Amino acid sequence: MKLVAISQRVELKLARAEKRDALDQNLVRFLSELGFVGVPIPNTLTAESPGAENVSFQLFQLLNTLKPKAIILSGGNDIGEYLERDLTEMALIEYAEAQKLPLLGICRGMQMMCHREGISIEPVEGHVGTRHLLSGEIRQEVNSYHDNGVSACPKNYKIIAVSEDSKIEAIRHCSLSWEGWMWHPERETPFNGSDIERARALFNS
Repeated sequence: MKLVAISQRVELKLARAEKRDALDQNLVRFLSELGFVGVPIPNTLTAESPGAENVSFQLFQLLNTLKPKAIILSGGNDIGEYLERDLTEMALIEYAEAQKLPLLGICRGMQMMCHREGISIEPVEGHVGTRHLLSGEIRQEVNSYHDNGVSACPKNYKIIAVSEDSKIEAIRHCSLSWEGWMWHPERETPFNGSDIERARALFNS
């Protein structure tokens, strides 16, 4: 069984006094198309939790036990909204780098990849609840659900797609099997064959 570790969004349910980790089931279904099983990673194993000296170790211990073949940073939440998620995803990126694992950042996930490299996140207009055509290495129509984007391409990455208004829509690392996409492949019905093919090549599946 080939596993992929997936980060989760944080949802606050005040009526139930609950703080939840959540993941769209369609992202797991998308991975199934590639021959992988998605494993959600909790946001509670980070240094924001009590016992900070131990929790990050627990996260890496979990990953070493799972031995994922790849990592996905999922969409949802703004960077800075929930510190525990930010720390979890930073740790996942570090693990992917140390283990030379394929990494795919989806929407916020791509923003986190850029944020880690010191790139600022900025508001964008006309990118919520719409579709647009990409140009560059990737040429296809994609969905768009984000009101923030990245201000520049990080060092050691290259831009592989831009939108009609010249916003960065996809990046690829120059030496690692890492990509960031600002669209959500899991929200396409049916899944886009180009997304499946590209993810399969990225994950070597």
